[in-house]
Amino acid sequence: MKIYEIRQSIQLLLVSVLLLASMQAYSANQQKREFRGAWIQCVNGQFMGMGTRQMQETLASQLDRLKECGVNAIIFQVRPECDALYESSIEPWSRFLTGRQGQAPSPYWDPLAWMVEQCHNRGMELHAWINPYRAKTKTTKELSRNHVAIKHPEMVFAYDGQLILNPGVPENRDYICRVVADIVERYDIDGLHIDDYFYPYPAPGQSIPDGREYAAYSNGIKDIGDWRRYNVNVFMRQLYETIHDVKPWVKFGVSPFGIYRNKKSAPAIGSNTNGLQNYDDLYADVLMWVNNGWVDYCVPQLYWQIGHKAADYATLIKWWDKYAGKRHLYIGEDVERTAKYPDPSNRNVNQLPAKRKLHEEMRNVKGTVLWYAKAVVDNVGNYGTLLEKVYWKNPALMPIMSYIDGKSPKKVRKMKIIAMEDGPVLFWKAPSGKGWKNEAVKYVVYKFDKGDKVDIDDPSKIVAVTTDTFYEIPVDDIGKGGKVSYAVTALDRMSNESKPRKKSIKY
Repeated sequence: MKIYEIRQSIQLLLVSVLLLASMQAYSANQQKREFRGAWIQCVNGQFMGMGTRQMQETLASQLDRLKECGVNAIIFQVRPECDALYESSIEPWSRFLTGRQGQAPSPYWDPLAWMVEQCHNRGMELHAWINPYRAKTKTTKELSRNHVAIKHPEMVFAYDGQLILNPGVPENRDYICRVVADIVERYDIDGLHIDDYFYPYPAPGQSIPDGREYAAYSNGIKDIGDWRRYNVNVFMRQLYETIHDVKPWVKFGVSPFGIYRNKKSAPAIGSNTNGLQNYDDLYADVLMWVNNGWVDYCVPQLYWQIGHKAADYATLIKWWDKYAGKRHLYIGEDVERTAKYPDPSNRNVNQLPAKRKLHEEMRNVKGTVLWYAKAVVDNVGNYGTLLEKVYWKNPALMPIMSYIDGKSPKKVRKMKIIAMEDGPVLFWKAPSGKGWKNEAVKYVVYKFDKGDKVDIDDPSKIVAVTTDTFYEIPVDDIGKGGKVSYAVTALDRMSNESKPRKKSIKY
C-alpha cells in the first residue's frame, strides 16, 4: 500500500472514531431553535489583494459550506479601525479590503450589502461586526485624510502601537453611535455586533493616557477604574438605544473576553480562574449590561480547552450559564483549539464531543459562535464534518427574543403544487400583515412521509429555510409511491413562527 493510501485510511479511521464518539455523546433530541454563528474577520488581512471577483467567490464558497454545516448566522467584520468595508460618508474604505485605506474597491462593490443579500438568500442572518473604539491597529502605517484620527487627533490616544478612540471623551460615544445608526439605517442587517476591545488590553510598562479627561469628566467618581467602567457602561446603553431607535428588530450583541472576574479579585462572584479580567483590566462590566438589558445577546469568548490550568473551559461555561442568563447567551468556540486538544476522558478523540455535551447540560446557553469561519470550511480536525453529520445535521431556527417581539405572524396563503418541466414545485403566498412585527421575512418548509404526524417541533423534518415563496421538490424527496406531505410556516423578523399550512402530493 502506498504512503498516501495509508494516510487516507488512517484519516478515515479517525473520522469514524470521532463520529461514533460524537453520536454516542450527543442526544438525539436536537434543538429546533439554536443560534449557530460563525465569525468572518477581515483584520487578519485574508481579503487584501484579492480583488472584487475573487473575494466574492471566496465568500460565496464559504457561505455554501457553512450552510451545509448548519450555520444560520454570519458575523461579518465591517469596521476594524474606524474604517469601512461598506460605502460610508463618515469613514474611509478599509485597507483590509483594498490594501490602502481610503481607496475604493475596483471593480466597485459594497461588501456589506453583498453579504446581506447572500446570507439572506441562504436563509442565514447577517450581523455586522464593528470594533467600536479601535482607531488604528499596530500594523497600519498610513491613515486616510478623512480618518477620524487625522481630522480630530484630540479624540484618540496612542497605546501599544495602536490608536484608541478615548472612551473618556463624551463626543466619542456620539460619534460611534452616529456610525452605527448609519449602518443600521441603510443596510438590512439582522444584528449589530461588537467584540472585546473596550479600553485596550494591558501592555507591560504602559499606562492609559486619560488623566486629563478624568479631571474634566470625572462626575465626582473618585476611583479612575470606576470612572472608566462608567464611561463604557454609558456608551453601551446609548449604543443599545441607538440601534433599537432606528430599527427595533436589529439585535445588539457583544463578544467579551471569556473571564469576567477571577475569584481572587471577587470571592463572591468570580470564577475559579487566573487570567485577564473584563471588569478589572478592560473596564467592561459585562454583567451590568446583561442584567440591565443593554445587550440582546452575549457571546463570551471561551477559546480555551477543557483542562486549561488558568482558564478551564468547563469551569467558565458553567460560570457564564449561572450568571449571564438574563439575555441570550451563546458561547464563542475556538475551532482549532477544540480540534487540537484531546478529550481528557478519551484521548482518542478531540474535545468537540465533550464540549457539545457541556452545551447540552447548560440551562441558559442558547447557541454557539465559531472562531473562525474558515477553520470550519477547512474542516480542521473534521470539525465541519461533525457539524454537518451529527451536531448541526438538522437546520435550526433562531431563539425567540420575546422581549422585542413574541407574537407569531399569520399562516401562509394559497399553497399549491404545480408540475413544472423540471419537476413539481410547491408555491405559496406571504401571509397578510403590515409592519415589522407582522410581516413574514422567511419561510420554513417541512416534509412528512406517509404515516408521519405533522409535527413542526421536530427539526429533522425541516428541508428548507428560505426567503423564497416556493420550494422545488427534489427527486430524492419523492418516495416509491404513497403520499408525501409538506408544511410551510412563516417567520417574522424575530423568528416567531406561524402555524403550518399543509399540502400533500401522491406519487
